[in-house]
Amino acid sequence: MHIRLLTSDDDLTRYEAWVRAHPHGSLWQSVSWKKFHEACGRETRVYVMDNGKLIMENEKPSASALVMIDRTTGGFSTWEVPRGPLWTNDEAARQLIERIVDDARKDRAIALYFSPSTSPPQLSIINYQLSIRHVHCSATRIIDLKKSEDEILAQMHPKGRYNINVAKRHGITVTEGSAEDMDAFYELLRSTSGRDGFTISQKSHYTRFLSNLEGSFILIAKHAYKPIAGLIGVKWGTTGIYYYGASSHGDRQLMAPYLLQWESMRKCKEMGCGRYDLLGIEPEKRQAESGKRKEDPWAGITEFKRKFGGTVITYPPERMIVLRPVVKKVLEWKRRIMG
Repeated sequence: MHIRLLTSDDDLTRYEAWVRAHPHGSLWQSVSWKKFHEACGRETRVYVMDNGKLIMENEKPSASALVMIDRTTGGFSTWEVPRGPLWTNDEAARQLIERIVDDARKDRAIALYFSPSTSPPQLSIINYQLSIRHVHCSATRIIDLKKSEDEILAQMHPKGRYNINVAKRHGITVTEGSAEDMDAFYELLRSTSGRDGFTISQKSHYTRFLSNLEGSFILIAKHAYKPIAGLIGVKWGTTGIYYYGASSHGDRQLMAPYLLQWESMRKCKEMGCGRYDLLGIEPEKRQAESGKRKEDPWAGITEFKRKFGGTVITYPPERMIVLRPVVKKVLEWKRRIMG
């Protein structure tokens, strides 16, 4: 067995099949995610540990990782493995991670981040630290779309069903949009971010998401022909994912976001999805311990998502390996000074 970088289309096709079949495989380790970030100008690498015959039938890796690389000031870089790596045994994962650490160090990486679905194995060469970033959620809610529509509604919190019906009674319509609807969505997003105090990306990011990420879609909720809420989601494999949402605070009594989520679930179910990921809530343990929702970036939308029911899934905390601690401290100091 040995570790190599995948570049050919045939290898990447086999790799995608491996990710989709893996119990912890996800959009964030997929070829679709790789292509989307490359379209955004980001460098990516796919590492696998295998016997060198991945493109042959029935050959599978024993470990793999999609790595995202950001270039920064002074020729340094930051490496990230989102929701990865994937592995079948701990020894293979250790060897793969140690190779990635070695390559990251050679690439003048300041730090390497891992946000796997399950706890990664311990390393012999370097220790993990807990990351303070909040790029990937610590917990989420998964809705079972294999159930009938009536069963999905029945498992929701009564207030969730009620609010969906409120939106219907107010005549809210939900239609699938296109990149042409981005102006309206982005204005709603700007309003939502200003109201709820979170940072958004430039409009081009969301346009690229729709244009370059396979399976992505946008839904727009309107009242009297006026856009009052929007949702961007993506279908990957048999999973539908709610990714971005925005709404008009002045029209909040119309409950459009509830109908949007319901129509997104219905759409994903029609496309063959067996589950729907609401993508991000505050972990229940953290809520119980602190009672201060502002400590978690997903706290503000946790109650909204709770009304849709589903099963709570919790992820291990993100780990990081700091490779250049002095540079990291200097850059952090510079960001605090400059804002």
